[in-house]
Amino acid sequence: MEFVLDPSSSPHGIPAIDFRAQLNDEQFAAVTAEPGPLLVLAGAGSGKTRTLTYRVAYLLSQGVRPGEILLLTFTNKAAKEMLHRVQDLTGVEPARFWGGTFHSIGHRALRMHGETIGLPRTFTILDAEESEGVLRDAVEASDKTFFKDKTHPRPGPLHSIISMSRNTQLAIGETISRFFPQHQEIADRVPLFATKYAEKKREASVLDYDDLLEHWLDLLKRSPETAAYFSHRFRHVLVDEYQDTNVLQSQIVDLIGSHHRVMAVGDDAQCIYTWRGANVENILMFPDRHPGTQIHRIETNYRSTPQILNLANGVLLAQPKGRAFEKELRPHRANSEKPYLVEAMDGREQAQFIVQRIRGLVDEGCSLHDIAILYRAHFQALDIQLELSRLQIPYQITSGVRFFEQAHIRDLVALLRFVYNPSDTAAWNRIAVLLPKVGDKNAQKLHAAALDHARLMQQNLIDALATDDVRSKVPTAAKEEWPKLIASLQQVSEMMRTMKPHNAVEIAIDGWYGDYLKGAFANYVSRLDDLKSMIGFASRYEDMQDLLAQIMLLNSETSDRSADPDADALRLTTVHQAKGLEFSAVFIIGLAEGMFPLRRAIENNDVEEERRLFYVAVTRARDELYLCYPKVNTKGGPAMLMTPSRFLQELSSNLYQPLRIRRSFAW
Repeated sequence: MEFVLDPSSSPHGIPAIDFRAQLNDEQFAAVTAEPGPLLVLAGAGSGKTRTLTYRVAYLLSQGVRPGEILLLTFTNKAAKEMLHRVQDLTGVEPARFWGGTFHSIGHRALRMHGETIGLPRTFTILDAEESEGVLRDAVEASDKTFFKDKTHPRPGPLHSIISMSRNTQLAIGETISRFFPQHQEIADRVPLFATKYAEKKREASVLDYDDLLEHWLDLLKRSPETAAYFSHRFRHVLVDEYQDTNVLQSQIVDLIGSHHRVMAVGDDAQCIYTWRGANVENILMFPDRHPGTQIHRIETNYRSTPQILNLANGVLLAQPKGRAFEKELRPHRANSEKPYLVEAMDGREQAQFIVQRIRGLVDEGCSLHDIAILYRAHFQALDIQLELSRLQIPYQITSGVRFFEQAHIRDLVALLRFVYNPSDTAAWNRIAVLLPKVGDKNAQKLHAAALDHARLMQQNLIDALATDDVRSKVPTAAKEEWPKLIASLQQVSEMMRTMKPHNAVEIAIDGWYGDYLKGAFANYVSRLDDLKSMIGFASRYEDMQDLLAQIMLLNSETSDRSADPDADALRLTTVHQAKGLEFSAVFIIGLAEGMFPLRRAIENNDVEEERRLFYVAVTRARDELYLCYPKVNTKGGPAMLMTPSRFLQELSSNLYQPLRIRRSFAW
């Protein structure tokens, strides 16, 4: 089958579209390419969505029926937007296509053909909470004591381990080693839990989210007739954000696209979701799996100034040779200022500089919502949030809740509050309910019993919690943990009496709550980083009263602010959450070794993904880019000298202009 371009043609009532006039040369070549394996490397800001949309319209204009096109995306929103644009171009309604996320298309396929692999047509789908409940029951049926050890993963984190193993097709032991090293000691026990979990789902005729992919792939592998049906039905397979596919998804694409009429659109330099199972090898090895692949590069960038793109290209040049596709972003816009390199003494000076410069940008006519502060990890934005709150500059956190509103930070603060003031029942309740089978009523009863005992014996309330009189009222499931919690509270209390606030914070993290954290959250390592940053924050205060008062005041100032996405508020976000967004001015903070790239990424040899993250961060900026790093790190303990990020050191010095901070912040 060959295409002959005829802009005036309009089969099936498709209006004539002048593709040549509406696309640039690179886009036009990709959109009108002959059928076959196509890899479209779409650089940041180059019009990737436009290319995919026009490819669908072009196929329709050449006589391909809507039902013969499969469009796979990573969000239903992306699929809807593309297909509605197609409708605007061609008049073809979105409902006539098979377009959506891998999971939604997998669901349709299993409803139609699942009986071939033993799935009843009436299967139902579990939500996340229900999936964790089924897993909990499966684990307790084979090991009643597993969840009693609070360092073991709770059902949610345990489900994340099994899910990662399924999506990456790695053995559970290897999955734990690579992604969940805090649970290495139970690696040999999890495979049985995964097996029992699968059995329970099968008995109940239910599927979880991952089953939609796993069973779909199983269907295609075990039933050649079904694979042939889909391959014949979908003569053209288009995949958006191909660099984000995991092993399951790439195998599904390869089986349905066994005819090799697959257009994979993506950018290997923007593969930043390994922690969710994405595998950069999928896009790098696409030409090997699909012989005869035509590679189309879309490199004209409509977003950023030439100077910002020069720096972005400098980041790409530092990638190891042979481990990435060569590409060079080319500017469409006129020249402007080079990016700025800003060296600050520490995180506080970095924050003060940024706030001062933001005020200047606003005075120059830039809206707050068109300015972003990007960071590698949430805890790195603490000083910025404090400074913005102090000066009452409105801001929104795209990547989640504000620092002091996060669950684990609130837990730690509640523990400190209770030790400082044992009459604070709200703080006690927040900590006590973290124990197994302890609810609000139990927590209140235990506090009341301790208070009675303390008054009777003229004893400290925390010491009273350790007595047999109070312990006898603790629910059976929590009796084993109770002494550990009370011992931790007593240690923190001793530190508050004899040492500085940051010493008490450090002991609180190292004690019972640190063990709880390990089992409670799948992203334990990043949450532990947040908690450790509290040590540095606490070191600014001489007594616990001032520290706790400051935290409460900060929360009261910020917690009632509107989260209206249209509000004129500064954007704070991790780089991961910023992907796909763009801003007039971007500040990238914490560009020091151990912060960006993160120390654990360096230790785990994951530096290439960190470099790709830096590339994504740089390419969010349209007009102005500020690369900021602190010389001294005070997070998590004594001050330490920092060196600039290797990503800065790799860049030629002619790609940026140093900007010195003066006490007056004069320009």
